Amino acid sequence: MTTMSEQIFSLAALTVLELSPPDMVEVAARAGYSHVGLRLEPATPEEHHFALVADTDLRRQTRQRLQDTGIKVLDIEILRLKPLTQVADFAAILDVGAGFGASELLVAGNDPDEARLIDNFAALCDLAKPYGIYPHLEFMPWTDARDLTQALRIVKQSGRNNGCVLVDAFHFNRSGSSLDELTAIDPARMRYAQLCDVAGPRPNDMDEILRQARNERRFPGDGDCDLIGLLRALPANIPLSLEIPTRQLMEQGVSALERAQWALDKTRQVLLQR
Repeated sequence: MTTMSEQIFSLAALTVLELSPPDMVEVAARAGYSHVGLRLEPATPEEHHFALVADTDLRRQTRQRLQDTGIKVLDIEILRLKPLTQVADFAAILDVGAGFGASELLVAGNDPDEARLIDNFAALCDLAKPYGIYPHLEFMPWTDARDLTQALRIVKQSGRNNGCVLVDAFHFNRSGSSLDELTAIDPARMRYAQLCDVAGPRPNDMDEILRQARNERRFPGDGDCDLIGLLRALPANIPLSLEIPTRQLMEQGVSALERAQWALDKTRQVLLQR
């Protein structure tokens, strides 16, 4: 069995979104992570984005920092499957991600035509396969892959063995997804998961759910999620990406290093209870 010291902990970009990729790698190393996730495409038009795909020098700096620290890249994000998406256009992003050694890819479903979404996810799996990259469809309640049931249906109907589902504790909670259904999934369909906590009952307003997701999550153990139940339902010792944006703490002057360290320390405490 994997020991706690061998468990893969990855620092997600959203946790320290203000940092450039090289600085993020440095913070991950200093805080005790083994991996990072790199945001190669911005999640929103508004967010500050470090253009790794276009910026050759930034890629060089990031590779050098990875080499110097021994930190590895777990996943790349975030590719959105939209009605007008041409999957072939993602090849350059996959090429950069593979160059960094990433094996996992975060995908969002933003197409109300589920049949087309399935076809595009299958095409993305085919495009990613030669790179050794596994696309993970992340369900989020405001997208067109709203919950675990729908995401799993899309992935299964794509018919691709490198197609996976990404479970994020926040979205699992806010979508009302089922632990029983999670327990029944083939472990091969989940190669990593995202961990955080969330406070309070599910808001009725989807805009508020979205605001919380992008700005105000809780460190593991500081909220109301059944994280122990979730961790027990996931494959044993699944790599964990700690995606915990805490804008209020950042605005209060808590450093990225402190936030990354708290995220990891509190995750380890929760895992001891699993």
